[in-house]
Amino acid sequence: MKHQRIRPFNTADTYPEQNLDNDLCQAVVAGGVVYLRGQVGQDLDTRESVGIGDPVAQTRQAMANIDMLLTEAGSELADIVKVVVYLTDPRYREPVYREMGRWLKGVHPVSTGIVVDALARPEWVVEIDATAVLGAEAGA
Repeated sequence: MKHQRIRPFNTADTYPEQNLDNDLCQAVVAGGVVYLRGQVGQDLDTRESVGIGDPVAQTRQAMANIDMLLTEAGSELADIVKVVVYLTDPRYREPVYREMGRWLKGVHPVSTGIVVDALARPEWVVEIDATAVLGAEAGA
């Protein structure tokens, strides 16, 4: 079975300030699982950063991206089974998890939170990586 690749791109276009040339995509559907690229405060259509200096706004954009990518993959937020949250400052944990929790109310995924020194761009302060199983039922 061939994997479905959603929103392919090249890093030379996404990070023109960096000397990169990698073919990637925003999501891959394989074996009934949707693997998402870590999502940040960036509009996927314009590549513009959103919510600079505001971890809640960046979380909202990341979750909107996750919702949109899952829809494009034939899935939905209720199908999420795991999230990994990367923060550049532990003080962001509470507001970030509150905002993420609004999007995932009743879903009950497993979650890992990690504090890192930096993300791919200095203005990004939160990144959310999600994995979903097609047709999963919340609470099942």
